[in-house]
Order: sequence, then C-alpha cells, then structure tokens
Amino acid sequence: MTDKTIAVSYRVSARFKRLLETAAARADRSQTNMLEHLLYEYCKREGIEATWTTAQAAQDEASTT
Repeated sequence: MTDKTIAVSYRVSARFKRLLETAAARADRSQTNMLEHLLYEYCKREGIEATWTTAQAAQDEASTT
C-alpha cells in the first residue's frame, strides 16, 4: 500500500458537519485529519486491522498511479 491519498465523498447531516468542524478546530486538526484520527483510534481500541489480499493491493496501487 502506498502513502498516496484518494478522494472519498459522502453525505452527512448538518449536525455531523457542525460537530466535525467544532471538534477539528478544538483539536487544531483539519477535518480530514480529525476523521482519520477518530477512525484509527477506534480501530486500535477494537483490535481492527486492515487486511489486504494480493489482488486488493494491486488494485489499490493501480488506482493511485
């Protein structure tokens, strides 16, 4: 897996957006970095690891080049 980033788009409620903006500002993070931080902390706490098959890794690499 590479360190290249990909775009992700999704719809959220206005309340979610306001909370994200507030939490990110309070933590002096970007909104994207706040979401990454929260997700990584959750996965760490729950013992969730991303697993990649060879085919998924190849597809991921192809989509970021």
